Amino acid sequence: MSPRDDETTTVRAAGCVLWRPAPAPASPLSPLPPSPSPSPGLELCLVHRPKYDDWSHPKGKLKRGEDPLAGALREVAEETGYAAEPGVELPTARYLANGRPKEVRYWAAAAGPGAFAPSDEVDRILWLAPDAARARLTRPRDRDLVDALLATLPLGGPRASRSS
Repeated sequence: MSPRDDETTTVRAAGCVLWRPAPAPASPLSPLPPSPSPSPGLELCLVHRPKYDDWSHPKGKLKRGEDPLAGALREVAEETGYAAEPGVELPTARYLANGRPKEVRYWAAAAGPGAFAPSDEVDRILWLAPDAARARLTRPRDRDLVDALLATLPLGGPRASRSS
């Protein structure tokens, strides 16, 4: 591969918009713990990358020959410490990164078991309501993914229809 080919080759990456049901608020009058039943709303996981000092969705470059969905799930586990159950594919982001075209495929993913451990790549995560996540995200293209996720989830959350 010539240096010129290297400059024009698309960088392929994948990630997830990781979500979980929002915890039910504890009632100050109830002696019982909050119910484990699904609560209205959800929280999104954002990662802080100290190298760029930004907040984004977990994502990363694919390994040579790696399936994009497998790579997205691997990146979620590496960056957040959580397993993820993939859902629908979300819009693909395409942009220039360091002068090279980059394509990032995203999936909605429900958070499974896990625990965060800081690393050089990701030093913090936050679980935020969608509006707070949208405000915290550094790049507008990442904010669009929040809207795409909300349009696909049939949770009893803020954007779900309440017919009956």
